[in-house]
This record gives sequence, structure tokens and C-alpha cells, in this order.
Amino acid sequence: MSDAPTSISPENCRGCKACLQSSSIGEVIAASGDVTDHNTPAVHRGVWVFAEQHQGKMREVAYELLAAGRGLANECGCDLAAVVLGHNIAHSAAPLIAAGADRVLLVDHPELARYEAETYTDALCQLIVRHKPEILLAGATAVGRAFLGKVAIRANTGLTADCTALSVDPSMCLLHQTRPALGGNIMATIMTPHHRPQMATVRPHVFKANVPDPARAGQTLVEALELAPATFRVILSAATKSSLNIADADIVVAGGRGLKKAENLVLLHRLAEHLGGVVGVSRACVDYGWASAARQVGQTGKTIRPKIYLAFGISGAVQHIAGIRGAETIIAVNSDPHAPIFDVADLGIVGDLTVILPALLEALGAQSVPNSGQP
Repeated sequence: MSDAPTSISPENCRGCKACLQSSSIGEVIAASGDVTDHNTPAVHRGVWVFAEQHQGKMREVAYELLAAGRGLANECGCDLAAVVLGHNIAHSAAPLIAAGADRVLLVDHPELARYEAETYTDALCQLIVRHKPEILLAGATAVGRAFLGKVAIRANTGLTADCTALSVDPSMCLLHQTRPALGGNIMATIMTPHHRPQMATVRPHVFKANVPDPARAGQTLVEALELAPATFRVILSAATKSSLNIADADIVVAGGRGLKKAENLVLLHRLAEHLGGVVGVSRACVDYGWASAARQVGQTGKTIRPKIYLAFGISGAVQHIAGIRGAETIIAVNSDPHAPIFDVADLGIVGDLTVILPALLEALGAQSVPNSGQP
């Protein structure tokens, strides 16, 4: 093996670093400079949103992130681009432009027809090397969480997961990425000053999507990429039915420490069933073992945006409030007149929930035990 440095063209670099492993001295020299130059802040520009789609249907979180990205791009004075990976997805460009994107980078390839982490990673890394974005946002979904970490490693940059707030220093387009830390007891703001792109996954329902404007002008760029075949194939996929869908529910009936005992959760299930909603809980209920973590609302649980949120016996810690701020109407029942939940509630009732809940159920004629009240 020769000791001479490997020569590589920046245009052909995918950021996979395989060349580093094959070089006897671990040195890579490009025709016009070190390939790591693409990672420095000075050569990066623009805000990107990974617009996740499934079987040609765009996920709602894509539009939510476009609303957030639009604000960041305006402050930085740069373009906002939506990146779509898939097959037969040309129809997705116009709605993304209407939702705020200046450009849509479309990668339409048979290998992207179904999600596969390595193929998605390869495609997105190629685009990063080619266009050099400064900020890249994705939803903290099963897909976003599964492959964005791989992208960050190959791009030699940082990734902040599960963000609940974003802001930017416009003087240097430095992204402030805020997320819960230490079990949700503190909020940490993380920055990546020396590497690009600055990458973050954001929880669904944290931001509210903008009202689409069909008259918005934008550009659609169809990106031609060479993608290696997927390492494995999905032969069959089937949707599973679940009665529990906290994040997408229009009505959430939630309980907290004020329930006093797990048996009182049955009252919440009766009310939720009658109203056509689902039951949520605060962290205290999960810690006590009264309910599963799947029902937890708040910074360390689910961020929700229901039409109606009813809180029974929830004091309103800052971590919980952060998870319900998107609710259209908040109704709170608590025996403590100074409970913080009343500061954000549209309607507050001071009283004992063990008295108020049964009375409410009786008034609604909702006293029957629910068919499904799984904790």
C-alpha cells in the first residue's frame, strides 16, 4: 500500500469517511482543499427542514417545522428549504412552498420508496455536502430519531434531540436549541458554534403550522443522486390499531398528584370516554405507578395541542405547562387557589376534584364504567 495521501474531489464526497479507513496514514487531501472545509461555519448558508413523508403523505410535523424554520431564516436573512426523500413524491413540493419554503429539494428515487436508515442517511449526507446548509431541523419522530444521529456522525457535527424551543443569534446564525435535561428538572440550551450544519430534532406539536399561502412563489429542485441499494428490504408493513393517541387527540382529560390514589383514574376514563377524548397524566402519576409513561403529558412526556385540555389535580409545574401551551382551551380544577396551572387556564375551578368530578359525571350522564381504561 502506498503512503501517498488519497486524493478525492469535494464534489464526489458523501461525508462517509470510508476513505479515512482505507488511507494508510489517515490523511485525505482534496483537489481544492481539505474535505473537512465543508464543515466550517463560514461556507454554510440556509435553513433546512427535513420534510418527512410516509407513502406520499406529508407528516404534519413537516409543516410545523417550516413555521419554525421560516422565523429562523427571516432572522438570519437566508432561504428556507424543505428536503423531501421518497419515490413518486413530486406532488409534495407545492404544499411545502405554500407552507413557507423558498425551495424544495426533491430526491425521487426507487431506493427511497420505503424508509431505510442507511439509504436515507446516504441521501441526506450527499445533499449536505452539495449545498452546505447552516441549520437542519427534523421531527423527533421514529424516523427522525432513527437516522438523524447517523447523519450527524457522518457530517462530523452535533445533534440536539427532542428540542422544545428554538431561537437564533442572527449576527452569526447561531442556533439556540433548548431541550429538557436531568429528567426534565432543568432546561438546557445547547449551541454548536464551530461545526455545521447545526442539527436538531424537534418534538411534534411544539410549533403551530402557518396558514398555507397557495400564492407563495418558490423553487423546486430535483436532485439526482447515486444511492447504494438498501442493506435490507421491508417485505410487508401493517398498521397497528391503538386506543391511545395522546399527541393527536382533540380532547385530553388529565390527572395529577391531586387524584390522591390510582383508583380515581377511573373517573377520568369515564369523562374522557363520554367526551370522545383520551386520558393523560402528569409525571407524578407515572412516578407513583398509577399510569404508563405513554400517557404522560409535559416536557418529559408528550407535547400536545388539543382543542380542550382538562386538568384535574395538576398543580402546573413549568415542565408540564411547556407540554400543553399549544392547547386551544385549558380548563383546570385544583384545590389550591395559587396553583400555577391557573395562570395559563382559560377556566379555573378551585375545589376538591373528588367532589367535582363525580358531580360533573352525574350532570353529563357519564357514570358508566368505560370499556377500555388501560393505565
